[in-house]
Order: sequence, then C-alpha cells, then structure tokens
Amino acid sequence: MKKLTPRPPKRAYITDQQALDFHSKPTPGKLSLQPTKPMATQRDLSLAYSPGVAIPVEAIAADPETVYDYTSKGNMVAVISNGTAILGLGNLGAMASKPVMEGKSVLFKRFADIDSFDIEVEEEDATAFIECVKRFGNTFGGINLEDIGSPECFIIEQELRDLLDIPVFHDDQHGTAIIATAGLINAAHLTGRKFSDMKVVLSGAGAAGLSVLGLIKSLGVKDENAIVLDSRGVVYRGRQEYMDQWKAPHAVDTKLRTLEEAMVGADVFLGLSVAGIVTQDMIKSMAKNPIVFAMANPDPEISPELIKEARSDAIIATGRSDYPNQVNNVLGFPYIFRGALDVRARNVNEEMKLACARALADLARQDVPEEVAAAYHGNRPKYGPDYIIPAPFDPRLISEIPPYVAQAAMDTGVARKPIEDMEAYKKSLARRQDPTAAILQGITASVIDNPKTIVFAEGEEPAVIRAAQAYQQRGLGKAILIGREKPIYDNMKLLGIEKPESLTVLNARLFDRNAEFTEFLYSRLQRKGFLRRDAQRLVNNDRNVFSALLLHHGLADGMVSGVTRSYDVVLRDVRLVLDHRANERTMGVSVVVNKSRTLFIADTNITELPTAEDLADIAETTAHFAEQFGFEPRVAFLSYSTFGNPVGERMQKVREAVRILDDREVEFEYEGDIAADVALDPMHSLTYPFTRLTDSANVLVMPAIHSASISTKLLDSVGGATVLGPFLTGLEKPVQICSLGATASEIAQMATLAAFAPSHRDDE
Repeated sequence: MKKLTPRPPKRAYITDQQALDFHSKPTPGKLSLQPTKPMATQRDLSLAYSPGVAIPVEAIAADPETVYDYTSKGNMVAVISNGTAILGLGNLGAMASKPVMEGKSVLFKRFADIDSFDIEVEEEDATAFIECVKRFGNTFGGINLEDIGSPECFIIEQELRDLLDIPVFHDDQHGTAIIATAGLINAAHLTGRKFSDMKVVLSGAGAAGLSVLGLIKSLGVKDENAIVLDSRGVVYRGRQEYMDQWKAPHAVDTKLRTLEEAMVGADVFLGLSVAGIVTQDMIKSMAKNPIVFAMANPDPEISPELIKEARSDAIIATGRSDYPNQVNNVLGFPYIFRGALDVRARNVNEEMKLACARALADLARQDVPEEVAAAYHGNRPKYGPDYIIPAPFDPRLISEIPPYVAQAAMDTGVARKPIEDMEAYKKSLARRQDPTAAILQGITASVIDNPKTIVFAEGEEPAVIRAAQAYQQRGLGKAILIGREKPIYDNMKLLGIEKPESLTVLNARLFDRNAEFTEFLYSRLQRKGFLRRDAQRLVNNDRNVFSALLLHHGLADGMVSGVTRSYDVVLRDVRLVLDHRANERTMGVSVVVNKSRTLFIADTNITELPTAEDLADIAETTAHFAEQFGFEPRVAFLSYSTFGNPVGERMQKVREAVRILDDREVEFEYEGDIAADVALDPMHSLTYPFTRLTDSANVLVMPAIHSASISTKLLDSVGGATVLGPFLTGLEKPVQICSLGATASEIAQMATLAAFAPSHRDDE
C-alpha cells in the first residue's frame, strides 16, 4: 500500500505588512514604562529622587533584603536572550530576538501582572554570557531565559541557577515541559493509563524535548520505556555519534534504530522536532487510544487531520492555536514566576514545575467559565479528548496556578517569604487582573454567609440556566428557573448538566398559587385599566411579572432578568408588582472601578431630566448603595461649573439639590455645583478651602440621564476602568436587570448582587 505524503496544515493568514505595522504603529515596539508614584509636584520629585531617595538607599545598605520592600525588584523579571535559537528561525542574532523578547515581557504583564524588561546579550559563548548576566542578574526578582541554542542553554541555565539567588527559568525548556506534562496527566486519565506502564517515543532531543521527558519520568515513566530520537535516529546505549551529556542519560538498550520502528506499540508520541516526519502508518502502528503530542512549530510532525484519518481513538495535542489542546507556554511561565516571586523563591525546582502541571491538569477538568466558552464561539469545551489543557484566556489561571507553585516552594524550603493565608493570597491574585475582584469578592463572601433564593425569570435560555447552576455551585443559595419544563430540561442536557434535578423549575401556568397571585395583581391594577383576565394573563405568560410576584409573596429573595427583553420593558413589568422603598427612588447606579479608585455614578438609566428634588433623592439612594459596598460616601453634584463659575441657568438646579440635602440633615458628605475634574481631585480644597468634601468624591450625581449614560459608556469603552452595572436599586425587593444577550458570568454576577441587597423578605 502506498504511503500518504503528509499534508502540512494551513496557517492563519497574516500578511508580512500586517505584522510589521502591528510592531511599528502607532509607537514602535510593544512596551513602555509607567511610574507607580505621582510625579506632579516638587514634593513628589523630592521623595522620588534627591533627597528622599537617600533614606531607602541607607535602609537597603543596612539590610539587603529590604530591597524587596523599597524597590520593584520583587515584581520584576528579566527576559534574556542572545538570539541563537529564535522561534523556529534559527540563529539570527541578539537584536533580531528583541521583538520576541518584548512579546514575552508583554505576556508577563498581561497574564500575571509581572513587570519585565527584555535584555538582548550579544554573546554566543556560554561562559561569557553567564559572566555578563551574573553581574546584573540580582537587579531582578527572576530571570527568564529565551531562544538560546542547545546545548549552551543547558549550561547557561545551570550555571546561573548556582550563581544567582533568584529564580532562573529557561522557558523553551521547562515551559513546554510543564504544559505537555499537564496534558499527558489528563490524557493518561482519560485512557486509563499509568505513567509507570507508558511506552513513550520522543522525537527531538533538544532542550524542550529532554525537559518534557525528564518531567514525565519523575511521574513514573520508566527509563526502559522511553525511546529518544534525534536527527541521527534512536539514542541507544553505546551510540557515539552526535551524543552529549544531556542525551546520554536517556540512552537505552534497544535494537530499535528508526522512528518507524520505535512507534510500533507506543502509547505516547512526543514530537518536538520538525514538520512531516510522522506518517499515518506510524500512527496506525501505535497502541490502542494513542496519545499523540505533535508539537513542532509552526507545523507539527503530522497534522491532526491525518492523525484522525488513521486513528479515530487518538488524543491529539499540538503547539498551534487553531487546533484543540494547544501546548502553549503562556499557560506556564507567567504563573510559575508569579508564585515564585510572591514567596521570594531562591529558584524554580522540579516540585514547583510538577505543582504547576498538576494544577493545570486539574483546572482542565473543571467546568469552564463563560469567558472560555465565548472564545470558542459559544461551543463550551468540556473535559475530554479535545480539552485536556486549559485555554490561555481562562480567567481562573491567575488565581488557581500560582498558589500551587508557591506552596511547592514553601514545602521544599526555597521560599524566603512564606504565605500565611493562602485563601487571601488567591483573592489578591484575582485582584491583580480584575480591579472589580475586590468588590465582587466581598459581595460573594457576604452572600455565602447568608445564602439567598434568586429567581431567574428567563429560565429557558441556555446562558440563564448556566448562570443559575453557577449560582448554586458557588454556595450562594437556591436558584429558581421560570419557564416550561421541557425546553429547560432539553437545554440542560445540551449544556451537559448532569444533575438537572438540582435546579428548581417553576412553570407559571401550573403554579398552585396562581389564583392568589391573580387576585393580588388585579387589586393593584384594576383602576389602571386592567381587567381580571388581563391580570390572569400576566401571571400565566409574563415571566417577569410572575417572578416579581414570587418576591412580593416571600417565596424568593431576589430576581434577575433582561437577557431577552430591554431594560425598560423589564422594569415596567416588575413595577406592576413592586413599589419603591420608602425614602428611596428606583434608579440605576453604575460602579466604575480601576486600580486606584471606585466611583458610583447615578442615575444612569431611569430619570431622564431630574428636578432638584429628584437629584437630592438620587444622591441619598446612591450614598446608601455605596455604603452597602463598604464605602464612606462623598457625594458630588456635578455641573459644568464649579461654585458658580461660569455662571449659567442649569447650575441652579444642582445648587437647589444641595440646599434640599441641607434641610434633610443627611449624615454623608456632599458638595456642588462642582466640575468633574475638581470633584475627583483630592487636593481641590487647596483652591477651594470652603469645600465640604474631605477627599475626592466617590459618588457622582449627574445633572441628567444623558450625561450619566455618556460618561459611564465613555469610561467603559476607552479603557483603564471597568464599569459594573447599571445596578437597579430602590425597589422594595431586590431586582437586577442584565443587558440584552448577557453572558452566563454577567447574569450570575447580577444574581449575586440581587442576593447581596437587603431583601426585606416577609416573615411568612
């Protein structure tokens, strides 16, 4: 039978010019430096440099360990290369490696909030390279070696590990090993294999290949069961040609000499060599349920299409993003360094690498969040042959992986600063990437301590079902889905929910208190043009009305809706049943969060042109809302003017609102009329010593809905801040309205907020 010639897979189409434009416009390169301290006044400069800088200098001289307290060393990694092995392009020189090293630095910041500098060393001699890096290495908290040719990379890493008292990590070597090992742990689990029984073939005896082999041997793969091949064939015991001190330990007694011979009966193929060297016949000769990791880049040793043609039972991984199970180093190095830096580890040892691999394997087995499903165009991946490695955009990576690495460092004695509270550490990691995490963590913790029953009005929608499941799984309380049983259970099946009975389903038409609900609703609406049959129809057919009735009658604590209907429609439906709370008004509040401050902006979606009385009510309700989140409210009534300058008619309404609050004798700070830039300036009292605000405002009351809406949407779109909401407040029962087409994560977030709000639940 004629052998098929392997067909190289198609590559994603990116033109040369697109790549050059990306790296050159609007500013050359991918990195910039941003100060972490203010540099606006003479005092700032005096503290940052002379004379103030002398104080930490003396402190560090007296105790070198305090360098971690007074400088950025503890969160700074150097990405270092000499350009002798750039990607798959070979030795193109140190300067040619700079775009890659800049990219690596960007990934450190993007995925683990680690600051990084790229350093390109024009030196190919290993000894001279080591001497160079040794002299500046301790400036950094860690060193990531990249794109250095073999075997020099082995020598360089080992020597620098011995010379420097910080983590030194060769990512081409260990990063690939960690991710591949994570995938193999799950592939072995799915195929019922033990590492001690696996027969492994490794094609590619370079830095990455030998590191993968070393790591899986530490998990139990036996020396005699691992066959290594390089460009000269099998690495067997007694071979003299093209051998070195790193290949030699993996040489075995065998009569096998070719890749074709080695593949017969193999359980696992690990490819870190060149494209097209594996044929379909080789794949066919492997054991049952073969595990094929063809990781050569940019094109694998054999394409997944050809593997699937040959073996339908194969589990496949590649180094490419356009196939399932990508062995992507970005899953490893940011989180290895995050955990290592946070405990001030002296090095990255084998236990820390294995901890990272096991943590990644475990994460892949968990139900994926909405962000991952969205990246797969709505096709939610599930642990199985096509999902054994987490997706790089899984937001849980930052809080799930570093703790395992840090714990391993602590357990093996290489940590200089052990973490005392691991749960608090996990929360702090989440806050590094998401400025809203601190607020949401506090809300979630409060709800877990006081679980609530939440009604999900649009219960037939897949995203709503997923949100309800997440709400219950997180221990936040009970979820009730409103809708017809069959569509709900059919969608649960499609979503892979294994225990559909765990979620409560209510069909409004069949509910046993319908008559009672109808009488109550008719009593509210009979003088507003509604007949009894109209009330009955609303109870039976309008899920928002029915959900609100459940709340009113004390059968639930809160509700969430809005995925399939506009905000105004949902609010109109709900207000047929629910009134606003005494001394408060129904309105929307948007919460704007960045790393330096949190702002509450109202009213962003209900009162179009508020009167002075309305503005005063809005201020009180929003201040109360901010207090629920643990903030001491400082209210600013915003205007285009500041204390009468410039003069205008519209500012009079704002001034009147302030006077109304004066009469009410409220207990929070407030001020106005005041421009936004002045209100947000903590030093504005220097110019306006009579201001009532003791610090910058954190509650902003806009003069009209259009200014509130425009402001929040600008902040959300331009970047630098995250906008939550708008959150509905002021109703007698907690109701939250999502945006049309909201994701499961967004719906679950709104449900949590509904559970967090005071429920005023009747004691029935």
